[in-house]
Amino acid sequence: MGNTSPNAKGISKMANAQIAAIDPTNLRDSAYRSLHDAFTRGAFAPGDVLSLRSLAEQLGTSMTPVREAVRRLVAEGALIDTRSRKLLVPAFDARRMKDLKLARLALESLILDQAMANIDAAGIDKLKAILERPGNPSQNGPDLVQNYDFHFTLYRMSGSEVLLPIVEALWLQYGSYLNLIIHHQDVVHIQEHKFHDLIINALEKDDRGAAQAALIGDIEQSFAVLQNDIDTPVTPDSINSERSPCPTQNDMKLPPD
Repeated sequence: MGNTSPNAKGISKMANAQIAAIDPTNLRDSAYRSLHDAFTRGAFAPGDVLSLRSLAEQLGTSMTPVREAVRRLVAEGALIDTRSRKLLVPAFDARRMKDLKLARLALESLILDQAMANIDAAGIDKLKAILERPGNPSQNGPDLVQNYDFHFTLYRMSGSEVLLPIVEALWLQYGSYLNLIIHHQDVVHIQEHKFHDLIINALEKDDRGAAQAALIGDIEQSFAVLQNDIDTPVTPDSINSERSPCPTQNDMKLPPD
């Protein structure tokens, strides 16, 4: 389906994007992890243009550890290093989005199956505790940290040294699409923990079929937000009139220490 953009009502707003401060005792790994988490949790939208200098300023470090972190992110598909030395988040691409969805459905189903072979009552209690954490009252839409922690606490129970890093890489590339989803007007229709609760119920009953069905429903509901826009005709004028301006450095606010 090429580079068809989602409907203008789905264009992201970057004013609340955050990059966590880094640990000065381990700059290389900390810079990478902070940027990795920001991408995974939807801090950047498709087509965003970044620079080493702006990222270094946000992280409060020199450009050297950021440059190394960016090289890893380029290799993992989260960024494109252009000839002009600007860093580009890959543009929206409907085919790429479809491939990401199919890959997530296939691999996360596999890792869930492996996790179910290892999970015990204590593991299920950990998942319940994540969902019971109080949310951020200032945040609109789903709690992305809570969502990430739920999925990857579950997936780590698989003990798979092969599947886990692949799934993490998929979430890294999925992050820019997540940005569009969480700033979309239809995000209010997402039932945040409906499928998470169904997964836990299935885990308690050791019902693999029900757990797989709930996971599929959880993945499908987020992608459906953007798919609806792809299926709706879009005119260039409608996109240009409603597109949010590219964020400035001041838009990228760090969370408190």
